[in-house]
Amino acid sequence: MDIYDDFEHDAQTGSSKELSPPEKAAAVLLAMGKPVAGKLLKFFEQSELQVIIDKAQKLRPIPPQELEELVTEFEELFSEGTGLMDNAKVMESILEEGLTPDEVDGLLGRQTEFQAITQTIWDELNEADPERVYRFLENEHPQTAAYILSMLPSSFAGKTLMKMPEEKRVDIVHRAVNLKDINPRVAEIIEQKVRELVDEINAEKNATGSVKVADIMNELDKPVVESLLGALESRSADTARKVKPRIFLFDDLLLMSQQSRVTLFNDISGDVITLALRGTSPEMQESVLSAIGARQRRMIESELGNGDLGKPAEVAVARRSITQEAIRLAGEDKLRLREDKQAA
Repeated sequence: MDIYDDFEHDAQTGSSKELSPPEKAAAVLLAMGKPVAGKLLKFFEQSELQVIIDKAQKLRPIPPQELEELVTEFEELFSEGTGLMDNAKVMESILEEGLTPDEVDGLLGRQTEFQAITQTIWDELNEADPERVYRFLENEHPQTAAYILSMLPSSFAGKTLMKMPEEKRVDIVHRAVNLKDINPRVAEIIEQKVRELVDEINAEKNATGSVKVADIMNELDKPVVESLLGALESRSADTARKVKPRIFLFDDLLLMSQQSRVTLFNDISGDVITLALRGTSPEMQESVLSAIGARQRRMIESELGNGDLGKPAEVAVARRSITQEAIRLAGEDKLRLREDKQAA
């Protein structure tokens, strides 16, 4: 005789333990399922629900025949054959259907006071730009990258993963799938590196003052900017040092590497380039024209050869559009505003 037969035998002989009214109510609610039971729960008093929940969590398994008798006793409809397993979990799901989370917590005797919400390093990294995280992972071992991505929320990890070249992406996915338990000390070292990245990102976000000032100064003419920077440096060398790297004027194109200029002018129209170069020095013209295609260069040189200096306001707008594009691309780490000059 198996367990089910034992239950059926007990029910038929009456040897099973007699259920109390709250236990019967709990059994019937468990059998009804979430939609119906969730609506019925609203008709119980708080104290009654508390008793029912307590009984449901401790309720013994009930065979279908006995359950059918209970349903008949309550004059409710019942689908024959429903058994009751994992009563506490089922009752919890029923409660969640009909009550608020706070009410469910109270009924189940859960701790209702909120614990201090500690944002993990992974939560903080989730708020960063996926492009920035990808650039960080580029310099890490694929196994380290796989661990970091496995710790991030799936949506953010997916966005970061898609920034990677396909070959590297496949390698990291393979490593993440087969990732084993990591040594706690190794995990601590990796998380410390991630913490440094998050701190760096946060520091950049907090530098809104210097960014705003630089944005304003980038709209001004070079002599005015130089005068302001000089005065600022006299007052506070530290403040000037924060602002200066963020300032990029049209004349600063000469400080860029050839590769960065090629990247910059790749998507800028010939009309804008022509207008921006009007009235500039031969050195400036050559630095720009050498960064574009031969056909476009010939067309621009032809336009510049007519001696037209253009309207000052339009020239200023064209130059500003180029510098703003350079700043944007530099922010995406696609070029450098100033060439790194290594000591020989």
